[in-house]
Amino acid sequence: MDRTPGLSVRLKLTLSYAGFLMLAGSLLLAIVWVFLLRNYPASSLVPRLSDFPRVLDPTNFGPSVFGAAVVVVLAFLLVFGLVAGWLLAGRMLAPLTRITDATRMAATGSLSHRIRLEGPSDEFRELADSFDAMLERLEAQVAEQQRFAANASHELRTPLAITQTLLDVARNDPGPDRGSGELVDRLHAVNSRAIDLTEALLLLSRADKRSFVPEHVDLSLIAEEATETLLLLAEGRGVTIETSGDAAPTVGSPALLLQMATNLVHNAVVHNLPDQGTVWVTTSAHRGTVVITIENSGEQLTPQLVATLAEPFQRGSKRIRTDHGGVGLGLAIVKSIAQAHNGTLTLSARAAGGLRATVQLPAAPPQLADDRPVNGRALPP
Repeated sequence: MDRTPGLSVRLKLTLSYAGFLMLAGSLLLAIVWVFLLRNYPASSLVPRLSDFPRVLDPTNFGPSVFGAAVVVVLAFLLVFGLVAGWLLAGRMLAPLTRITDATRMAATGSLSHRIRLEGPSDEFRELADSFDAMLERLEAQVAEQQRFAANASHELRTPLAITQTLLDVARNDPGPDRGSGELVDRLHAVNSRAIDLTEALLLLSRADKRSFVPEHVDLSLIAEEATETLLLLAEGRGVTIETSGDAAPTVGSPALLLQMATNLVHNAVVHNLPDQGTVWVTTSAHRGTVVITIENSGEQLTPQLVATLAEPFQRGSKRIRTDHGGVGLGLAIVKSIAQAHNGTLTLSARAAGGLRATVQLPAAPPQLADDRPVNGRALPP
């Protein structure tokens, strides 16, 4: 925004230093006059041009040259205050100049620059370190958004390209009835995948915007419902689901929290051992927080891989398609839903193999903890 030009901070500090020095010198000279020269007539202290050459003559010091000496001293203090104040202000404001240059570079889109201010821990150092931390976080978020855009375009383009290819095959097929059933089935599968991907993106957007009415929910009941929904899938893959835990009342959207728990359990089931795998679902309540933890057996995961699993379109150890029809947004949706409920998602590799996903949410107020909500509705007394 346009602003009226004004004095720079450096010039203001310079004038302040020089003014303070002039004031201190004037007070000191006034004290000398009061205690040593007050008995002399004031007219004798008025400087004359002929007195100025005598100021620097050691044999002519006395009350007669006091007025000229005052003028010389004040003039020297003014010049010294302006020059030294300008240099001192420049030295003091040098860190602020570096911070300003960094903000201008960030405004042009360069987020890789860091200030890395040296020196003692003062206000400027604290400001620079805070700005560096903000730039680091912004750079990570921008990189994540760029990967999201690239992966989303790829995911949306693939089913459309397959559909286009199948339609071209059908149009060029000389036999109108040959293979039509298989073609319809494949088109139906591709279309269903595109619909699932679109719905997942909409759910992700809904969670990010926090467009829901908060209600009272028990995470333990939500976990049980999600587990029951995926029992057939787990049995078909030879996975055992074990649930345990205490009541975990919180406040939020029952539909979104159920989707969060379902995604976590689904992810634990499909990314498990080929046979005889296990999923552990536990809930607990602590002072001010409730926690739901989903663990699964599986292959060994590296910390670098675990750090990227919550990014959109990441499937297991690499970007591959599997038979469970996932669209690669499961954990990304979980992370967004947790953040929309002022909570956090923490992913860590298990020492025995597999993944541990922990969601921590704020607990419901104590006076409402005994309502035992079920999917947003309290049980009748």
